Amino acid sequence: MCFARFLCGRTMRRLAAAALMAAFAAGLAACAPTRITGMGTDAGESGSVLGARVARTAVTQIGKPYRSGGASPAKGFDCSGLIYWAFAQNGISVPRITTDQAHTGTDVPRHRLQPGDIVVFRAPSGPNGLHTGIYTGQGKFVHSPNRKASVRQDNLDEPHWAKTYKAARRPVSLQAGR
Repeated sequence: MCFARFLCGRTMRRLAAAALMAAFAAGLAACAPTRITGMGTDAGESGSVLGARVARTAVTQIGKPYRSGGASPAKGFDCSGLIYWAFAQNGISVPRITTDQAHTGTDVPRHRLQPGDIVVFRAPSGPNGLHTGIYTGQGKFVHSPNRKASVRQDNLDEPHWAKTYKAARRPVSLQAGR
């Protein structure tokens, strides 16, 4: 009888130790860096993560002045210059001109927007009749609106932006499978 208890106790201790080791290994695996492949950059970063980085980079410029032809924090930004700069800071080349940005990458339906997507608006008074910004998530985008305003974040559902919304584009570097 004592021998049976010894075996049962020993077996139970081994099972408990094995379960503890499995839980520890699972915890270590959860802490290990993961590499997402087949998307984004050569470093293995997913398009959605990279897009979020681009959006965060653009958000850091909120409050910088508008400047026609501007594409740097030191000089200020026009709408396409902000996009050009934010993508470049993350190692992504996009066109510098609004009309080219409005055609880069692939079309994205509004209900599928992801941070980092370029949002395009009709702007009859602006050069080339277009205005661009970077989608930041939760229905918002960051842009450099005009000479009377600095870089700011607005909501796509605000009446002016909802009325003038034209399209959204996802640069090739942010697309899955690239």
